[in-house]
Amino acid sequence: MCSPIRCATCGKVTWTGCGMHVDEVMADVEPSARCTCR
Repeated sequence: MCSPIRCATCGKVTWTGCGMHVDEVMADVEPSARCTCR
């Protein structure tokens, strides 16, 4: 299962886990608050 975490580089929200639930984890995160480092 995936879960949200803070990116150590930019401080925005990213995810950790298997990768199969990313859409569910990120659905409630505003686009401007999402990490783009990956």
